Amino acid sequence: MFRNMYDTDVTVWSPEGRLLQVEYAMESVKQGSACIALRSSTHSVIGALKRSVSELSAHQQKILEIDDHLGIGIAGLTADARTLAKWMRNECLNHKYVYGTAIPSGRLVNDLADRHQRTTQTYVRRPYGVGLLVASFDKNGPHVYQTCPSGNVYECYGSAIGARSQSGRTYLEKHSDSFPSCTRDDLIMHALKALVGCVSGDGELTKENGCVAVVGKGEKFTLIEGEELQPYLDRLELEGGNNGGGGGDEEEEEGGEDDVMET
Repeated sequence: MFRNMYDTDVTVWSPEGRLLQVEYAMESVKQGSACIALRSSTHSVIGALKRSVSELSAHQQKILEIDDHLGIGIAGLTADARTLAKWMRNECLNHKYVYGTAIPSGRLVNDLADRHQRTTQTYVRRPYGVGLLVASFDKNGPHVYQTCPSGNVYECYGSAIGARSQSGRTYLEKHSDSFPSCTRDDLIMHALKALVGCVSGDGELTKENGCVAVVGKGEKFTLIEGEELQPYLDRLELEGGNNGGGGGDEEEEEGGEDDVMET
């Protein structure tokens, strides 16, 4: 049987019990530039590689603030990520208006997963082609969540998604035992070191193509990029960690049109 007999609609099962359109959406996440998140006992950090379509264009935003206590890192289709970010901001505002407090991050992420899942059961809609890493801090402490176009959601100590993310994931697994006791700056350095291996070719992590966000106890969601990121990159250079292009198992996609859509 031909594969394309079963991938014309998201509600059609293949004989192997697979939803091919959902798998295609998950593949778009793997082609986006890398995004990493991790947490300690007091803070959550997101790190991301930004991509530009050409030398004449600005780098696309990879980390979006949702509320004072919560933000997301994205890999996949930028337009889908903006749509989900707008919905999440509205949910945060509605909860704060009704109850007078910030929405618990677990509730928001579960509602987000339900929103993902609904698109896999309705033939008139396609799955969202974006994966999110959610970093937050609430009354229960810091949290990191990973969402998937299939509707799955995972809470984790650290995670990496996007192209060449296997290298970053390996670094996180190797150093995960030290994360709970890390200070804010040490956690940011771990995120940058994990990102270095996700840089393609002979490139390096710079203040132009890198960004970090942190949220934690006594600190609102803060985006660190540009000149604010440079001191951390200087420290990374002194520690000999910014040698670029470590490479995972995944290949960086090529072609201008794909780069326009994906981030």
